[in-house]
Amino acid sequence: MLNLVLFGAPGSGKGTQSAKLIDKYGLHHISTGEVLRDHIKRETELGKIAKSYIDNGQLIPDDLMISILDEVLEKEAKGKKGVIFDGFPRTIPQAEALKELLGKRGTDLHAVVGLEVPEEELVERMLNRGRETGRADDNIDTIKKRLDVYHNQTSPLRDYYTATGKYMPVNGTGNVDDIFSAISEGIDALD
Repeated sequence: MLNLVLFGAPGSGKGTQSAKLIDKYGLHHISTGEVLRDHIKRETELGKIAKSYIDNGQLIPDDLMISILDEVLEKEAKGKKGVIFDGFPRTIPQAEALKELLGKRGTDLHAVVGLEVPEEELVERMLNRGRETGRADDNIDTIKKRLDVYHNQTSPLRDYYTATGKYMPVNGTGNVDDIFSAISEGIDALD
């Protein structure tokens, strides 16, 4: 089994690289945002609880997010060659909870693939994406806020995974296929 976290700022190419990783390695993609939206849409018990937090502008508590991920791993990821976590963990307590959740299943997180892209390029990518797709949150004010939140929340998490030897930095600038080749080389070199 191969379990990865795809890590990077908004606009770093996580979605693009995630699709390529799924194709090459046969992994199950878990996007916490998509999972939450699905639960809310289906009005599940977990979805109703999550919606109450979101509607009040609050973050989903870690224990609720872990319950949701536990259910996804149990129902959807069984039989897959591994999992890519996208959008989780975002904090050190979430990283520790993920380690415990995977350990309960007799597995571990194998690598945290960190797509590293200079901030100026991130801003330009998201502005271009906004112009091409009409995505409302890809405007300069929202982009700056999203990047501030990312930098404030994730710096300790990057350091945490670096200290555990799980962080795999990848230059996220340049040609999409070249970036994917660098990611694949890193993954293929894992013990």
